Amino acid sequence: MTAAVLLRGVVLSGTGGVWRVRALDGTERDASLRGRLKQESKFEKLAVGDDVDITEDARGGAWSITGIHPRRTQLARRTPGGGRGERIVVANVDQVVIVFSVAKPEPHVRMIDRFLVIAEGNELPARLVLNKVDLVEDAAPIDALAADYERAGYPVHRTSVKRPAGLDELRAVLVNRTSALTGPSGVGKSSLINALYPGLNLRVGEISESVNKGRHTTVGAVLVPLPGGGYVVDTPGLREVGMWGLPSEELDHCFPEFRPMLGECRFQDCRHLSEPECAVRAGVARGGVSSERYDSYVKLRAELEESEKRY
Repeated sequence: MTAAVLLRGVVLSGTGGVWRVRALDGTERDASLRGRLKQESKFEKLAVGDDVDITEDARGGAWSITGIHPRRTQLARRTPGGGRGERIVVANVDQVVIVFSVAKPEPHVRMIDRFLVIAEGNELPARLVLNKVDLVEDAAPIDALAADYERAGYPVHRTSVKRPAGLDELRAVLVNRTSALTGPSGVGKSSLINALYPGLNLRVGEISESVNKGRHTTVGAVLVPLPGGGYVVDTPGLREVGMWGLPSEELDHCFPEFRPMLGECRFQDCRHLSEPECAVRAGVARGGVSSERYDSYVKLRAELEESEKRY
């Protein structure tokens, strides 16, 4: 009897119970979960990005997922009450890359901050890409926006496909990493991917459409191998992951520039809204914390508190 072939690989996508797995040698196969794994109570639902073992059926042809390796990280949809995700959007992510344009459409600070809070809530490093810098003549507003996020500790990339600008620097931070790429529609994300890796955006779009076809949820992830090593994760539904279930009292920890001040408030349970002797608001007053970022915190805190009342 021929010994079973065992391969290790990463899950690229999945639909209808069939998962596309890329082996370490670069070959790809469709595989389904072996029954034993489905029924184990300790089994965490398989997700795109998981490292798995696959085995070929003894009769040849069909492949099964026979083992799932522990996750390093995960980008998760959270359950109400602050529990960890009931659904893993993608596993083993190294960073979240948030793409916004500087014009057409103009960047929405509240939405940028929402994306960053999602990354922070999942304990994932994040970086911001300000795209289409060729569309603005006055760089001062872009510099001011970038400065707020750089002061908070986030790397900021200024990019343009038409000029071109910033592409080499951005490509360098994607190599040999698994990057969750996200951002609103119209910001030039596909054009940016195609400029970085010609032809890749077409494949991302095709797979996304295929994977999400017929689903009621807009949350879907597709892992796309990059030339030279690494993966980019197309996450069209990251906005719908939202902050649902993130406890409102933990929101201040999702703003990195707040953290050095959090133990300095007069009250241990300070909400940083109207309490006296609040170190965070003092930081805003002296210019150490961006007033725009603080305004985002106030609005997001109100949103979380309102959701806690409902649930």
